Amino acid sequence: MIKSLHNCILCFSLSILALNLASAQNQPNIIFIMADDLGYGDVSLYGQQRIKTPNIDQLGSRGMKFTDYYSGAAVCAPARSVLMTGLHTGHTRVRGNFGKGGVVGLAGKKGRVPLKKEDLTIAEVLKYHGYRTAMIGKWGLGEPNTSGAPNKKGFDYFYGFYNQRRAHSYYPEYLWENTKKIILYGNEKEANHQYTHNLFADQTINFIDRNYRQPFFLYLPVCIPHSRYELPDDGIYTNKKNWTDLQKKYAAMVTRLDETVGRIVKRLEALGIAENTYIFFTSDNGPAEIYGEWDVFNSNGIFRGMKRDPYEGGIRVPFVVYHPKKIKAGTQTSQVGYFADFFPTVMELLGIKSEGPFDGQSIAGVLHGTRKVEEVPPLYWEFYEKNGWRATRFGKWKAIQNNLHSGDRGLIELYNLYLDPGEAFDVSQRHPQLIEKAKKIFKSEHTPSKHYFWKYQQQGSAEVYNQ
Repeated sequence: MIKSLHNCILCFSLSILALNLASAQNQPNIIFIMADDLGYGDVSLYGQQRIKTPNIDQLGSRGMKFTDYYSGAAVCAPARSVLMTGLHTGHTRVRGNFGKGGVVGLAGKKGRVPLKKEDLTIAEVLKYHGYRTAMIGKWGLGEPNTSGAPNKKGFDYFYGFYNQRRAHSYYPEYLWENTKKIILYGNEKEANHQYTHNLFADQTINFIDRNYRQPFFLYLPVCIPHSRYELPDDGIYTNKKNWTDLQKKYAAMVTRLDETVGRIVKRLEALGIAENTYIFFTSDNGPAEIYGEWDVFNSNGIFRGMKRDPYEGGIRVPFVVYHPKKIKAGTQTSQVGYFADFFPTVMELLGIKSEGPFDGQSIAGVLHGTRKVEEVPPLYWEFYEKNGWRATRFGKWKAIQNNLHSGDRGLIELYNLYLDPGEAFDVSQRHPQLIEKAKKIFKSEHTPSKHYFWKYQQQGSAEVYNQ
């Protein structure tokens, strides 16, 4: 069962929004670029010393850098669901990469839960109000011919992968353009001729060229630097001494992403629309690897953990927003936020006042310098892989409860992120009142789902999922 506020979606709705929206032709373009498994510390703007990211750095120097921003989840599909719906993982439809009752995906594995018709997305709202909408890259929220297919969830144009497991290959035999399978000749039998990221970059520029005379929303969830670590060449890292092949490839993938960011900005400037475009840049979760050959990159920065973890390294992400006219250059903010903020933020940027069913808060005032940093309602995450966990951040405090597949009465860890951002010192014994507060948040922010639940709740089920 999804949060009861979903029943109010029609009231939130498109017809009421229309009364508040100005002429579409004057509205800003929105571009949201999301890397895949890019760590907080993988961008030089956030402390990276070895990998070059000059274009992303320039977005930060000409826009606003967030230091305390989070993904909606610690793994692929639920992070995207939170972003698209404005609902956190205790309420959004897709709460894990796999769930009970989900369909069989293109990679042949069951459990892919699609968005449903009643799950309102930001793309649906923007399309209704005259925006051209495109999703290029990795979707992960609905297989072909399901209710969650991107063309059914507000996107006029789709190019890329429906399925995140299919997206593990950068040289697949096919991609999708809307509902049509596009054969990538030269990639047969794992040959390496057409590289998906290059195709995504080209299609991005093509979409901008076709639609720059009207407002557009471009959602670009690319696949790099997710493993496999493969690409046409190692670029500027080819001749790096004392670097392993994997280190060269990883760095080259991040820099290739950076070059795509630069290419987009240059095209906007050439078309004369950069000054009416917001660009958001982030990652879908923390880094996938931090040990061994990846030690040299310090991808999670000062933070503990990595992808799939409840600790900061798993969910805190780089987040930069750029608009040359609306956002003061070179600003930095410690405003706490996460992916659930994107939907309400865009609504406010478009001049729409709404009390829609969002778990996030608009950050438009922070972006425009009209609102100071302020405390927001608790951020919440729940996660069904590994041993199961849930977490919340409220003010400077972070509470984490692990091992939820075994039961919900386990110890709750507590960290003071102001004094201990690396989450090295559990102070739960000193603050029993804060543990009680965390318990209340855990209870109030979780709505049961027929697709996702802790294993102890259905001991009789022989089906193994969420792994």
